[in-house]
Amino acid sequence: MRRQQQVARVHPIRPSALRNALFCAICAAFAAQAAQAQGTPAQPPPAGQPTEPVQTPTPEGQDATELDAVVVTGIRASIQSSIQNKRDATVVSDALSAKDIGDLPALSIGEAIETITGASTHREKGGATEISIRGLGPFLGSASFNGREATNGSGDRSVNFNQFPSELINTVEIYKTQRADFIEGGIAGTINMETVKPLSFGERRIQFDGRATYPEYDSKLNDGEGIGWRGTASYLDQFEFANGGKLGVSLGVQSLESSNPEEVAATSSTWTACDATVELTGNCDGDITDDIPGSIVPGDPRVGNTPFYLVPNGRTYRQIVEHDKRDAVFAALQWQPNDTMEVNFDYQWSDRTFTEDRSELVLSEGRRGIRNAVFDENGALESFDGQSAIEANSNYKIRAEEYEGAGLNFQWRPSAAWLFSTDLAYSHTLRTENDWTTRLRADDEDIDGEDVAGIVDSRRVNYRYDYQGDVPSVIIDPAFDITRWENFGDVPRMRRDEQQREHTLRAFRFDGAYFPERGFLTAVKAGVRHAQSDYRDYDDRVEIELDRDDNLDLIREANIGCRIDFPQDDFLDEAGGNTIDRWATFDSRCLFRALTGVDDTGRNPDLRNPANNDVGEKTQAIYLMGEFASEWFSLPVTGNFGVRWVKTDVRALGLRSDLDVIRNADGSIRLEPTDEFETEVIKASNDVLLPSFNAALELTEDKILRLGVYRAMARPDLSAMGAGREIDIEDGEFDNIGDAIDAITATGNPRTRPLLSWNGDVSFEWYPNPDSLLAVALYYKQFTGGEIPVLVDETFVIDGETVVVPVEQLDTTDRKSDLFGFEFTGSHRFSYLPAPFDGLGIKASYNYADSNFENHDLRLGDQIDPETGETTPGLVEPANIFGLSKHVASGSLYWTLGPVDLQAIYKYRSEYYQRFVGGPSQNRYIQSGSTVDFRATWRANDQLSFSLEASNLTDEPRISYMPVPGNFHEYHGYGRRYYLGVRYRF
Repeated sequence: MRRQQQVARVHPIRPSALRNALFCAICAAFAAQAAQAQGTPAQPPPAGQPTEPVQTPTPEGQDATELDAVVVTGIRASIQSSIQNKRDATVVSDALSAKDIGDLPALSIGEAIETITGASTHREKGGATEISIRGLGPFLGSASFNGREATNGSGDRSVNFNQFPSELINTVEIYKTQRADFIEGGIAGTINMETVKPLSFGERRIQFDGRATYPEYDSKLNDGEGIGWRGTASYLDQFEFANGGKLGVSLGVQSLESSNPEEVAATSSTWTACDATVELTGNCDGDITDDIPGSIVPGDPRVGNTPFYLVPNGRTYRQIVEHDKRDAVFAALQWQPNDTMEVNFDYQWSDRTFTEDRSELVLSEGRRGIRNAVFDENGALESFDGQSAIEANSNYKIRAEEYEGAGLNFQWRPSAAWLFSTDLAYSHTLRTENDWTTRLRADDEDIDGEDVAGIVDSRRVNYRYDYQGDVPSVIIDPAFDITRWENFGDVPRMRRDEQQREHTLRAFRFDGAYFPERGFLTAVKAGVRHAQSDYRDYDDRVEIELDRDDNLDLIREANIGCRIDFPQDDFLDEAGGNTIDRWATFDSRCLFRALTGVDDTGRNPDLRNPANNDVGEKTQAIYLMGEFASEWFSLPVTGNFGVRWVKTDVRALGLRSDLDVIRNADGSIRLEPTDEFETEVIKASNDVLLPSFNAALELTEDKILRLGVYRAMARPDLSAMGAGREIDIEDGEFDNIGDAIDAITATGNPRTRPLLSWNGDVSFEWYPNPDSLLAVALYYKQFTGGEIPVLVDETFVIDGETVVVPVEQLDTTDRKSDLFGFEFTGSHRFSYLPAPFDGLGIKASYNYADSNFENHDLRLGDQIDPETGETTPGLVEPANIFGLSKHVASGSLYWTLGPVDLQAIYKYRSEYYQRFVGGPSQNRYIQSGSTVDFRATWRANDQLSFSLEASNLTDEPRISYMPVPGNFHEYHGYGRRYYLGVRYRF
């Protein structure tokens, strides 16, 4: 199920000057160490003195991970560290942690997170991306890096975890309950990634990691990418000065180049319900016999008493050649000038670029001429006969995403009773995506003027659809040869699309803590935080369409000159039911150039568009929190309680069409567009109070009962708060401007309110030994979620006159929904078994979640009248919360045999609703699936180790349905992937 193309291969990008400079810095530092031309290495502190006299406070960022001297190594060390982190936490949490650099047992941060209890991921390009926590989608969670918010290039609140090298991350922790000093936004939970602090690490380390990568499907390609690679270098050191000061330094660089083979069979994302009692001759939207509308929509009198089936606008087979490149740099300084002060600085930079060369076979009229339809009770099609235009499309895509983040933290502890800290944070992401697409459609005459067999109705083919396997069996009339290049040459259409997303965040906070010597309270903490988040985007399209008759020679020359063999063998051969394994393909760059005369048409000179977003969000927060230690029922108890006040101000700039008012002699008016734009500014504000309480009751020395009650919030996506407005005007003469406006379409709603949730957690945890853990948790959430259409009166100044017009837009519903769940975590090492079985261990987790939330389909679900609030029943059942899987499980079996570590990891996720990135769309369901990964490590000595890893050993594809479960939408095949690594440290 994997495809890649040989043409227009992407040549490796030259290494950046910054990467080279930092790499040289590492080597230079090592050389300096060898020459003893530096300060004296830090010595262990005197007995009883803490390694770091200034303790890192918990506000916003969490307690730094303390990496003690390595006692055990490898997988067992990672599990022990994770168990200890969970035990020490002041909230309900789970973690994946490593005591050593690069020992996080996962190939990526996303894959690391999905092994943590209650977390599940959505997979793109075979890798883990968006994270759902406890059944709530990524829009209800938050993520931070070293305790600070991070930007992304999608316009939502999630984080692109693929930007962060797993080799340079030491701890990934999910906080499942909230504290007053946590950054708001985590209704589902907060994911925090931590890098090592160099002074905490406590020893000098220079380390090199090299890894060869091989995707199994690469072998199918005529001109495959072959073996990919990723290399990581890191340097940590500590220095002690004569005045007692200490300095820790950490540098890390990584570069990778690889491919991500993938094979796709898909449909469009727009679906129509067709009246099954009507025999179609055209599309089911009205071109049928007896002039009876073929489609059924909510509110239609046929709803509930007429059978229907669900069809997409089109169907596509897609073969891709892909190349992926990422460079990353991480750096940190930790300075303790004396026993009372500490300064921390960290910096992260990541630049990821991937290219795709796509060849597509498209049946572009999915709703046309459907006969003999067989479908189930939900309208999911099982088989039918149809007719469609057929196209050979070529597409070349480049996406570049650059992330940059930095933080500066000052801490001062004037006495044992007081601690003050100030933190400055910066994060910036810029994502740019370009597509060059060329369409060639089949016609009843080929490029040489000869008749084309199998074409009916001038440009269409008949086909048979039968869905019983992994993908539908689509059998196109054998008289039409889909592999014959000459058949495709009608109505060429070239598109050049560009998208840009830019997100910048700046934040400042100040925290203070007082530690009483005695009494119920062990600490009183307070702080303020100010953050400014700015998001901008634009979309641009240049489209050129050629008339066949006027450009026949040009089309023929391009067709002949840009032909390529189908880029791979065995397309979708592992997808049950597939019948399409090749078609006529063209060099995408060559075809675009031949038909337009240029490699790149460039973007439009005027990028202004009401759909563009320019949103600024200012956040101010104040918190007060107390930490306590006491006794309940003669048992020790510790915890915290507090309140956080958050005020959010939104300022959105948008464009609307400029209009002239034409006044007639009789006093009537009409509106005329000027082809210019006016800028609209919309401001909105809200404030929320977020109380929280956490307690840990020590039942025995190894058993803890935790309680958590808190209120949390989640803000709407930045891209959903645009102020752009498109005005449609009525034809004719009117008495006033308001009557002359037909409708105003809103591209977003800056006034959208945050989603709020009340939450309760109870967790029992048993820690019988450092290798073992048994934890069970129950949780409940009552939240406002989902969007409803509303009418908002907005004021416009049109040609100097002020008019108030109701504008339809989406807002957060006040309807409350409930979510119940429980989770289980277990870990155990069988150290009591005879050798060599005493090295065996297991780790398992399971999460169950269910909710009464309803997400109605955009077109075919319940429809709410924004003026009256009345609901019109829909045709299809609603989905649940975005990202909710009722069942999520993972299990790991590991075996330590002296210097060898073996680990097998199993992950399962049941079906869930996954919305598309961007604007609202119809419901999409991802089929349940499971994967098995394997990891083996051999430590040849203290310096040298080797690893062998394999992911997706079950060759699990990703299959999705729309707009009801069981109705085929998409199949993505990724195949297995193998990794061979070597590490040297000194």
